Amino acid sequence: MKIAQQKRKENIAEYLLYMWQVEDIIRACNRDIEVIDKNVISQYQADEDTHAQMRDWWESLIKMMELENVKDKGHLQINKNVIIRLTDLHLELVKNEKYPDYGADYYRTLPFIVELRAKHGNTENAAGELETCFNALYGLLMLKLQGKEISKETEVAMAQISHFLGLLAAYFVKYEAGELETNEL
Repeated sequence: MKIAQQKRKENIAEYLLYMWQVEDIIRACNRDIEVIDKNVISQYQADEDTHAQMRDWWESLIKMMELENVKDKGHLQINKNVIIRLTDLHLELVKNEKYPDYGADYYRTLPFIVELRAKHGNTENAAGELETCFNALYGLLMLKLQGKEISKETEVAMAQISHFLGLLAAYFVKYEAGELETNEL
């Protein structure tokens, strides 16, 4: 809960990846709040009130996953909404000549996105470009957690994708603070 709040303020890309991990933790614990309490919440050094708030937060996510029918796979609507907001900002930044650095970074990243989508049969609009980037980074995170070897080509691609999403996340912070000149948002 507190980690999510902090990440949401500081880096929307890290927040989204964290929330996807939270979804997977909930699934791994079979959506059982007692298992989450024992294995996750109790690991935090915090007072009783904070633990109760954390339990409520995890419980509300479990309920949302059940209501939204993403118990086994997929993402919560709150996380889909982040992708939607980021996509809107991304499209604005790409076409806005005030942000040539963003456009240039996007076009450096685009070949990797196209390659990823082709490798995974995602040439249609099943997952947008940004979601493809997030899926790739999340997959890399899972491979690293499993101790699997990462190829040099994958490392290069992921470094570019990570840089691109980091730039978008930095613009998102400015956008939310009202410090970004946009035409349509």
